[in-house]
Amino acid sequence: MLFKNVAIESLGYELAPHRVTSDWLEDQIGETLERLRIPRGRLEALSGIRERRFWDHGTRPSTVATMAAQKAIAAAGIDPSEIGLIINTSVSQDYLEPSTAVYVHANLGLSQRCINFDLRNACLGFLNGMYTAGLMIENGDIKYALVVDGEGSQEAVMSTVRRLQDPDVSMEAFRDNFATLTLGSGAAAMVLSHTSVSRTNHRLNGVVTMAATEHNDLCVGQPDYMKTDAGALLIAGVQLVRQTWDLAAGILPNWSDDQIACYAPHQVSARHTAAVVEALGATAEKMQLNFPVLGNIGPAALPISLAQAAETRLKDGDHVALLGIGSGLNCSMMSVDW
Repeated sequence: MLFKNVAIESLGYELAPHRVTSDWLEDQIGETLERLRIPRGRLEALSGIRERRFWDHGTRPSTVATMAAQKAIAAAGIDPSEIGLIINTSVSQDYLEPSTAVYVHANLGLSQRCINFDLRNACLGFLNGMYTAGLMIENGDIKYALVVDGEGSQEAVMSTVRRLQDPDVSMEAFRDNFATLTLGSGAAAMVLSHTSVSRTNHRLNGVVTMAATEHNDLCVGQPDYMKTDAGALLIAGVQLVRQTWDLAAGILPNWSDDQIACYAPHQVSARHTAAVVEALGATAEKMQLNFPVLGNIGPAALPISLAQAAETRLKDGDHVALLGIGSGLNCSMMSVDW
């Protein structure tokens, strides 16, 4: 899909307040590490993640998504009543039903005519939300859309720690649970607009998406449990990323490393990032990375990376590549002129 009339009006994000180091997590499972003869420091060494963040206990995803949304709306300088659509894209949910979007909608006091729903697709959700909102804006159905995401990892991480403290846990179980320890928490929001009312030059050019759903069992999760075949997931994921890149090169404008000023990727670990850089022939220094101090924050990772790039390195006219991949597997890439 190519867009002609969609702009990124603003971004907002919120970082969780409590820093949890990889060393501290290893301290909690020290007896298991010793019994399985796993050297200390392996979590940070393999993932590149020094720390991740947790919210206060009991914090709802809708609460932190609301906080990020308030920042994005304020930055856009618009009346919330003008927003015609809100999509929540978080893996974390307040409840199975109703949607988490309804709570963010109510918290913000949005119009009764503002369409609201959840769109979930693992770590690819936020990009899918941008795409869906972009379609409605491009069609002229709405002028402004809000995409939000609030992720909390503490339940999954601490449940995994307790599981790995079991004196009978096997090496296989340890490997299956290892990736869960890389998860972090954060919230992000984006206001998208029709170019006819936009105050920015941040244009959404288009998006491509590819699927490899034969790999649907490599990473599966519940609120308190996630099982990951990290090695197989890395191989299949990088292959799909390469295929999606090749498709994008034939469809999206200026889609080459020479013409891309900055990459805002979904981020899992140092190993994953290095493999993607190598597969795409991308310039590593162009990657906006935050996983060493935020961990893997799911769908919130990409918009937070874009927001931080806007704060530190992006200039008017820069071509930005948004790179997303999610369990399942699905991959999307989006072209933005900043």
